[in-house]
Amino acid sequence: MSIHSLPIVSTARPPVPVMPSRVGDGFNRVRLVSLSTALPLAERDALEPLSRRVSLDQKETLFSQDEPACSVFIVTSGALRLYRILPDGRRQVTGFAFPGDFLGLSMLDRFAVSADALGAVTACRFERLAFRNLVFGQPGLMMHLHEITGQELSRAKDMMMLLGRRTADERIASFLTGLQDRYVRIGRSSVTLELPMGRLDIADHLGLTIETVSRTLSRLDRDGCILIVPGGVRLIDQGRLDRMSAH
Repeated sequence: MSIHSLPIVSTARPPVPVMPSRVGDGFNRVRLVSLSTALPLAERDALEPLSRRVSLDQKETLFSQDEPACSVFIVTSGALRLYRILPDGRRQVTGFAFPGDFLGLSMLDRFAVSADALGAVTACRFERLAFRNLVFGQPGLMMHLHEITGQELSRAKDMMMLLGRRTADERIASFLTGLQDRYVRIGRSSVTLELPMGRLDIADHLGLTIETVSRTLSRLDRDGCILIVPGGVRLIDQGRLDRMSAH
């Protein structure tokens, strides 16, 4: 992957604001979790009593690399950048989290990555021990979480293949069609794709330079494959993008 040096800064940060999910006189935890995940209704209901709302502004951190993993999260709105800081201070972007994504399911003692908000973000937080105890007592929920973990492993495998011998055009096409698939699953537009991440984030994710990402997107725009629009891209030639992604 392409990785860029970042200035070394203090890791001290204020605690993430966590609050009960209230609307008016009643609790709204059911609505919060229900909007954020494709889990069956009964399993969402089982999660509700454990959930707490987390709100982040742009650039705020949900959790940091090597921080004790005391919580599990479901993203309910917005997007986050997932990345690692290498020992020499360089940054390696490992992926992006969108509504419906679980974070912290690996049950490692410490988070392997940091998660920063790309814009305003809300999430549900679950205390890790309580979450684990609930899952162990809910075979259906455990099965669905295994499926989610399997999807994450599949994306990681696809990323390893993507970073192999693919051209810049093929990497960008695969990134866009993969993002399209994820947006379809959460009910967003599958034609005009919001890109909350910056060109540098995409570069670090795809093993390219920021200049290559910018040139490739511009070339795909000129060729009529995509149309660059404010805040994202519109997929014009879906067939060509699919063919490039399949190579």
